[in-house]
Amino acid sequence: MIDNKAFYKLSYGLYVISSVSEGKKNAQIANTVFQITSDPPMVAVSINKQNLTHEYIQKSKLIGISVLSVETPMDFIGRFGFKSGRDTDKFEGISYKTGESGVPIVLDNAAAYFELEVEKELDVATHTIFIGRVLNAEVLKDMDQMSYQYYQDVKRVKVQRTAPVNMANTEEPAKVISDMPKYQCSVCGYIYDPSIGDSGSGISAGTLFENIPDDWICPICAMAKDKFEQIN
Repeated sequence: MIDNKAFYKLSYGLYVISSVSEGKKNAQIANTVFQITSDPPMVAVSINKQNLTHEYIQKSKLIGISVLSVETPMDFIGRFGFKSGRDTDKFEGISYKTGESGVPIVLDNAAAYFELEVEKELDVATHTIFIGRVLNAEVLKDMDQMSYQYYQDVKRVKVQRTAPVNMANTEEPAKVISDMPKYQCSVCGYIYDPSIGDSGSGISAGTLFENIPDDWICPICAMAKDKFEQIN
């Protein structure tokens, strides 16, 4: 018997993995990055074969790793974790630098970064493990790294569920707020709270979910309205 919950006890971080191919750059969120050796310094990165970043890494043999800090906002994670580089320029409006190898390295919300040159690939069914020699590494901020557990417990769920607490000082009675049904995105976990609305999309506070325009999308992962489920 395999208890899938056991895998949650393994330790993971949260990273932006970037690469470049024929002048095009892309990046994605990943949680499987680990050091293999210290002399020479080697790091392994596991990437899904269906991802555009995987294609770029195989072509260029270059990898950038940005270690995300605990202060990384959900919309940033959504940009790199729930959107495809085939449909959007993930680097638009993002602070990054070009490493010595030519790979783009995301600087926003990064506590540190690594620049790798791939020396070996290991095929593991749905993923490829790229083993790379570290070309450069630097600490950017003296901040704690975001763990995958922290992302699940705090960033993805608790921040959204406790958001109504921030409305305590408004003139809206608590009973009215609690009676307004909330909806959760089945893909990324974002919770639409009618008492807050979605100002970034022009949805004012007090707008019920059913009154949101049908072309509205999740502000985190860009999923359609029909991917949301009522949670209260």
